[in-house]
Amino acid sequence: MSVAGGVDRAPARAAEIGAVVFQIFTKQPNRWAEPTLTDDVAGRFRAEAARISAAFTTSHDSYLINLASPDPGLWRRSTDCFRGEVERAALLDLDAVVTHPGNATDGDREGGIERNAEAITETLAAVPGRTRILLELTAGAGTSVGGSFEELAAIVKAIPEPHRSRVGVCIDTCHAWVAGYDLVGDFAGVWMHLDDTLGVGRVELFHLNDARTPFGSRLDRHENIGEGTIGLEPFRRLMTETRFRSVPKILETPKGEDGVTADRMNLQLLRGLRLERGQ
Repeated sequence: MSVAGGVDRAPARAAEIGAVVFQIFTKQPNRWAEPTLTDDVAGRFRAEAARISAAFTTSHDSYLINLASPDPGLWRRSTDCFRGEVERAALLDLDAVVTHPGNATDGDREGGIERNAEAITETLAAVPGRTRILLELTAGAGTSVGGSFEELAAIVKAIPEPHRSRVGVCIDTCHAWVAGYDLVGDFAGVWMHLDDTLGVGRVELFHLNDARTPFGSRLDRHENIGEGTIGLEPFRRLMTETRFRSVPKILETPKGEDGVTADRMNLQLLRGLRLERGQ
């Protein structure tokens, strides 16, 4: 949801499209500049979220953050910025912060995994509260970390308790498809693999997006539901999958010229798929 005019405007915009689950940015995602979130604005956000009976609220961290960076200066700047993200989320009483695991630009993926875990551990130790960290499955391009269930599991495992108990994962359907998880030909097998590596209980959020690019391409290009290379059937199955019935789901589909109309279209389609089976 747009936060134009202030983050406290987002809940009303969610209500406008009939959503009680929504995601925001708490800062400009392509800038390092850290905003000051006042108690008044945060209070209005919390009041508005309560007014619309929001069921799940999350933010997505800045695209500049790279917790896997081998460069000490960039890693420190990223970790400090990430801490700011979690502090703002806690002030807004968000349920979670979604984060991309970043890029191990030196090619040392194991090192990138360790650096991720260290940054997340440091942040959770510094920012107590209920807000959770959700590692997002990536498309797996280049030196990107987190493009497989195994790498997400390795990050989670490297975070010590009690902080590990505040960490889950976000599965983006477009990312999964282009990373090589065959939601079309082996839907059940994908989730069996996830259960074997992470455990399905670790999945706390879905980003539901079709893909403009082919299966296994590792190119992250989102498309409207049912209009891309994934097609409608995997979304029908996901919307009626008992294990994921209560897991929050968020759209990151194209907005076009009229974001409200586009969002309503995708929401209506997904809700219709669920209603087909009386759920």
